Formats: sequence, C-alpha cells, structure tokens
Amino acid sequence: MTESPKPPEPGDRLVAAPLEPPHRHRPARPAQVSAARSAWGTTVTFLVWAVRVATRLAALILVLYAVFTVFKANPANVWYQFVESLAGLLSLGLANLFQVSDARWTTLIDYGLAAVVWLIIGSVLASLIRRLAP
Repeated sequence: MTESPKPPEPGDRLVAAPLEPPHRHRPARPAQVSAARSAWGTTVTFLVWAVRVATRLAALILVLYAVFTVFKANPANVWYQFVESLAGLLSLGLANLFQVSDARWTTLIDYGLAAVVWLIIGSVLASLIRRLAP
C-alpha cells in the first residue's frame, strides 16, 4: 500500500519537482575564453567611463568660463586665464556663433551650446562603444 504524502508543516521547505527531464547543458567554456571575455568587458567599461568623464569635464570647463564671463570675473586671475585658454580649445568653433548686444550673454549662449554639444558627443560615443563591443 502506498502512503499518501503528508501535508506540509510549519518550517518545512517546499521543493517543486521538475516537470520535464533536465535539458542537456552545453560544455563549459575553457577558463581562458571566459577570462578573455571578462578582461574585454572590463576594458570596454573603462573606455565608456573615460569617454564620459572627459566629455563632462570639457562641458564643465565651458560652463565655468561662461559663468566667469557673465559674473565679470577678474581677467587677470590665474584661474580665469587657465579656464579661458581651455575653453577656447574646447569651444568646437561655436565661440562666435551668435551675436547678442551684450558680450556676456553671447559668451553664455555660445559656450553653453558648446557644453551641450560635448555632453551629446559623450553620450553618443559611450553608446557606440557599448554597442560595438563584442
């Protein structure tokens, strides 16, 4: 005579029985292949991080220069001169795109637009690196 299963009691672990036989598993990859993939994944992650940091830093420098100009920072200051020289290199040719009656607002618009372009470039490059990586 077969016994019927007893009902679960508090503290029992409930385990479902498999409905189908287990599927055949693929053979494990050699350790060298998985290590190479892991190293490549780390490299791609680092590249994406580096692109994002570099483009955000460029945008920050441009915004900082625009803020210095709008609030009339001292042009003889070393920090102002340093940020101004970097902003000139990073402006992407947008430094004299618009001509507004007040030069401060012209700087804010032109360098602010260049900062937005740098953020877009960073986002697009990071996405491309992620998508094109195997």
